[in-house]
Amino acid sequence: MPLFAIDKKNTLESVEQTNFDSERILQRLVEANLGSLFQCRFVASEFPTGVQHGGRIDSLALSEDNNPVIIEYKKVPSSELVTQSLYYLAWIHDHRGDFEVAARKVLGPKLDVDWDDVRVICLAPSYKKFDIHAVEVMGASIELWTYRLFSNQTLYIEEIQQKEILGSEVEASTAAKNPIMVAAGKKAALSRKTGIYTFDGHLKDKPESIRAIVLAAQEFIMALDTAIEETPKKFYVAYRTTQNIVCMEAQQKKVYLFLKLDPKKVSKEAGYIRDVSNIGHYGTGDVEVTLTSVSDLERAKPLIQQAYKAVGG
Repeated sequence: MPLFAIDKKNTLESVEQTNFDSERILQRLVEANLGSLFQCRFVASEFPTGVQHGGRIDSLALSEDNNPVIIEYKKVPSSELVTQSLYYLAWIHDHRGDFEVAARKVLGPKLDVDWDDVRVICLAPSYKKFDIHAVEVMGASIELWTYRLFSNQTLYIEEIQQKEILGSEVEASTAAKNPIMVAAGKKAALSRKTGIYTFDGHLKDKPESIRAIVLAAQEFIMALDTAIEETPKKFYVAYRTTQNIVCMEAQQKKVYLFLKLDPKKVSKEAGYIRDVSNIGHYGTGDVEVTLTSVSDLERAKPLIQQAYKAVGG
């Protein structure tokens, strides 16, 4: 889809698409804006994987959920991007200590890394159909993102392939002809399965009234945008695009929503809305909304929509 600029005469002018002069320029731009793009904290650039493995991970980061993040870049379509990403995903699970040392050196010695999930972000202008199919079948935690750079210095990024958790179909792909991808894909899929949490797990043993609230909230949030991804964690369920929009924590008598909003711009209401920017809690988001009934959710919907828009939805 072309990009148009509106001039003073209300005329549309097509904006020419261009590209970065090098992958390194793209990499530096992303690393300098990890918070805005993916709500991540920078850990390392060109991280070496050792003499035996002989590689360098383009960017290492830590997500807002304290999960390790690997980012790989290409300024042209290339199957090597997916291959490298699978390889590095397997590598980082075998070298957790190396990552934790690097992360604590930058982000503080008390940092607690959550290994239940590892994000791998591939960023390229486009992908070949074989790459997309390989990621789908291998079931690895790979996110395929495309970017477009325009001559007016506008950058557009979009996720085209949300990560899938399949595991059992690792060997059923055209990409299985590549032994490196097969081995890395198997290890990545197994690693994902050992630490996975499910949405249904958060409903287990909850009263019917709480289940009704959770299911209604899920339906509303997921309907906001097809790009929203549901990510169950140990203590909460996160809903995100490039970053978390809302985190939902289901308890026995109430449901908490933690929204990515500025508490100063939200009216507080005793027993319903609270500023938790300086209060420890599971998940991310500085505005806490307490739900005890489905009718409470109706009151919360405008705030959820506001949070969705605030993160760029």
